[in-house]
Amino acid sequence: MNLDDFSDLIERPDGGIRRDAEERRERLTVPPGALGRLDELGEWLSAAQASVKVRAIEQPKVLLFAGDHGVASLDVSGRAPGSAHELVRAVLDGASPVAVLARTMGVPVRVVDAGLDCDPELLPAEVVRHRVRRGSGRIDVENALTVEETEAAVRLGIAIADEEADSGTDLVVLGDLSVGGTTPASTLIAALCGTDASVVTGRGGAGIDDLAWMRKCAAIRDALRRARPVLGDQLELLAAVGGADLAAMTGFLLQASVRRMPVILDGVVGAACALVAQRAAFRAPDWWLAGQVSGEPAQAKALDRMALNPLLDHGVHVGEGTGALLALPLVQAAAAFAAELPERPDPTTPDAEGASEL
Repeated sequence: MNLDDFSDLIERPDGGIRRDAEERRERLTVPPGALGRLDELGEWLSAAQASVKVRAIEQPKVLLFAGDHGVASLDVSGRAPGSAHELVRAVLDGASPVAVLARTMGVPVRVVDAGLDCDPELLPAEVVRHRVRRGSGRIDVENALTVEETEAAVRLGIAIADEEADSGTDLVVLGDLSVGGTTPASTLIAALCGTDASVVTGRGGAGIDDLAWMRKCAAIRDALRRARPVLGDQLELLAAVGGADLAAMTGFLLQASVRRMPVILDGVVGAACALVAQRAAFRAPDWWLAGQVSGEPAQAKALDRMALNPLLDHGVHVGEGTGALLALPLVQAAAAFAAELPERPDPTTPDAEGASEL
């Protein structure tokens, strides 16, 4: 497998359609600029859908990739190592923020176990049936995955993207359910942006104290030493310092772009996977939106590198796709405005001339 092959498979959203949509926007009864960034979103949707008149977002879905990371054993997370299955259970039981929000908005949630460190019997079969391996390696001293496992995880993400596109999903809110996941994510971003560990080390969704932050920074520093020699190969990089969930999300993002399926990114884990995907296919980010500012310094660096401007900045850092899902109504509103607002009458038409005389 060579992820660079995606560069030839992914096309940009239709630029001609976008120009036509911009011209149509000039003719709407609401003055240009009055809707702020929603105008830009509507034009982006036109290009993504290859339709001047935007179609409503009718079948969005929240997609969460789950996994445990061995580096959590260094006490770099606010959660216990190997406890990501508890996050999954909270989502399935409707007790997590993203589950509450999705239920309120009527958006289905799908959870994919790529690398949880728990007995499969603890979760429903439809969640665990795709698992690549049980947990990922401790990236400061060993590879997260073998190359074969990395390929399997990427192929998993590709297959999930195809399943969603084939089922009619027209927009995906992408998130993760992981313990220790922000450490490999920050490592990937630091490696790809050429920065030091201290620049990208944040405090994670659960929050950590200063001592844990120092341990996390040291782990990222050590993982970076292992990442830099394999920067030229995205699969080798994901194997060295990624994880099964991150590799699967990277494959998903690439194939979603091939299938012309828009994606809203959530936090630093999604941003890291997106940055790896961009390294493989430079057109892919044209199919993504950044949902929100998570407060993680690594996310800010990754989004800046990809020229993605977050839609929201509400201080939400709980993760699990929550911030990205909060941005969904903005995208749906932009679609509705672009589709339903009327155009001004053409002054050259008889009806318009009669109206002006009155």
